[in-house]
Amino acid sequence: MKPPNSYRNEMDSMGVVEVPREALWGAQTQRAVINFPISGLRPWRAFIWAMAAIKTSAANVNHELGLLDKDIASAISQAGLETMDGKWDDHFVVDPFQAGAGTSHNMNANEVIANRATQILGGKLGEYLVHPNDHVNMAQSTNDTIPTAIRLGCLWRLDELLGVVEALSAALADKAEEFDNVVKSGRTHLQDAVPVRLGQEFSAYALAVKRDAERIRRSAEGLKRLGIGGTAAGSGLNAHPDYHAKMINKLSKSIGLELFTSDNLFESMQSMADMSDFSGTMRTLAITMTRIANDFRLLTSGPSTGLDEIKLPIVQPGSSIMPGKVNPVMAEMTNMAMFHVQGNDLTVSLAAQAGQLELNVMMPIIAHNLFEMMQVLIGSLRAFSNKCVLGIEANPVKAEAWLSKNAIVVTALNPLIGYSAGAALVKEAIADNRRISEVAVERAEAGKLKHIHEDRPVSPEEINAALSDLRKLTEGGIIS
Repeated sequence: MKPPNSYRNEMDSMGVVEVPREALWGAQTQRAVINFPISGLRPWRAFIWAMAAIKTSAANVNHELGLLDKDIASAISQAGLETMDGKWDDHFVVDPFQAGAGTSHNMNANEVIANRATQILGGKLGEYLVHPNDHVNMAQSTNDTIPTAIRLGCLWRLDELLGVVEALSAALADKAEEFDNVVKSGRTHLQDAVPVRLGQEFSAYALAVKRDAERIRRSAEGLKRLGIGGTAAGSGLNAHPDYHAKMINKLSKSIGLELFTSDNLFESMQSMADMSDFSGTMRTLAITMTRIANDFRLLTSGPSTGLDEIKLPIVQPGSSIMPGKVNPVMAEMTNMAMFHVQGNDLTVSLAAQAGQLELNVMMPIIAHNLFEMMQVLIGSLRAFSNKCVLGIEANPVKAEAWLSKNAIVVTALNPLIGYSAGAALVKEAIADNRRISEVAVERAEAGKLKHIHEDRPVSPEEINAALSDLRKLTEGGIIS
């Protein structure tokens, strides 16, 4: 049984709907709540903020164009600003898996702002002194507001995302400088390779992340092209001829972003390519971070039976049964987060290609996944940077111990003795469990190593000159 007086009756084009008495939403939102009890998820704050920004600017523009009463426009503007500030987030209740194109989300915004504006004018909820469609949605359609809101919502958190990514890159760069004197075994195919410095490995991580930030920033430029004013199909039907340009100017000023007019409103409504591009750059960052996190897990493996070349900060116990066990939990968390981001991107990609003719009806899930990608990236990378990267320590003793056993440093002798002779030395060193320098000097002393380009033996002094300082092998050039 419903508690008495807990609901109010509202009317839409399909008939009467019972709406919770104190809800700011109305009939169409309530139908969506009833029809789409899918995931239990609600709109991201970015989506609510962006829709409210559009409604607020539209009311002001339509008033300036002489199409909307001053008092109504003022009430809509006040209600919209309150919504942008997060005051009415609890009244945005439509599941991301909803009616195509985002009509339910658009009407949720229209009804919340209309009801709140009605209250501001002294009316009661559901009385609609300010109408959701005729006033709040004036000169708009779901078809142009939703793609505009997706763009604005992503731009709203762009600086926050870039700040986190750039801070991570800087932290990795600091570690690259700190670890520059640690010479270690390089590894390709997970097998021994020529020496590198730990700092060189970390400098590559830092630059890879920095370049991903540059990709994200570049792709975000495409999001600044807005198709607001296209209304239902791109033609701008029911919008004043000056509405589109004025909306770009009004939104730019009100939210503090430099936005641009679309050069083709039909393209702006048909295509989700800009959103897919932005999603793709976040996916690329996730790929980079997956690789880096995996490397950290390898480099810290052990400690007794693994590489153990770096020490990650200990942040929690690693096992419920094995005392003293410590796991690379921040790297593991990052892997899981990055897998989720890459899955989000796949959804965006599939949804972006599912558009048909004048509209992409999959926009609600594109919006949800883009905002979720940003949330997960911001949270996970901030934690990874602060609780892992900043506290990493090198283990030069273990790094040097592994390097001392690496027979592949024989590569530095190629200019002296050639590839084939070097391969024979490696086989002998591995078979006898000896250092490559010892084997090479021994064979040189026996006169069994010859110059590849000269008809004379290689001296032990030449072998020692090439292999005595392994740091030189990390600096390029011809060592021998």
